[in-house]
Amino acid sequence: MTIQLRHETPDDIAAIEAVTVAAFANAPHTSHTEQFIVRALRAADELTLSIVAEEQGQVAGHVALSPVTITDDRGRRAEGWYGLGPISVLPARQGQGVGSRLMEQALAELRAIHAAGCVLLGDPAYYTRFGFQAHAGLQLPGVPPGYFMALALHGTVPEGIAHYSDAFNAAA
Repeated sequence: MTIQLRHETPDDIAAIEAVTVAAFANAPHTSHTEQFIVRALRAADELTLSIVAEEQGQVAGHVALSPVTITDDRGRRAEGWYGLGPISVLPARQGQGVGSRLMEQALAELRAIHAAGCVLLGDPAYYTRFGFQAHAGLQLPGVPPGYFMALALHGTVPEGIAHYSDAFNAAA
């Protein structure tokens, strides 16, 4: 079956939420708030990119990208960095390349807007294939270091503490 990648439209919002809930229903290491995060990012106008994978008129996957702030120990901020996530694929379509296509599209679009780079929280066994790596000097408080990874698209990975949008605290 053919997957079409495109930006979300208002008609996709309910389907994106349903895909996100289904994708994380049995996932380990989740608080099951991913759908609320996407909703809060959208409401705060902080959803820089929202890409859906559509198959036969149905949303089969989704990826969200939003700005992150990286601040070093002198208070300097790295500009142009984005956080990828959540990324969601319907359970029946997981392991079939839908997530990889979403990742590749997300990174291509970040390159097109001249983003400095991208960070994410996830399984290194999966995300290293896209070039993401853990960096000792880049941290997300409260997260095991190996699971917080970055990919510089221009320049180098900055050192400091990453701060996601307050939308990532959404619980409902």
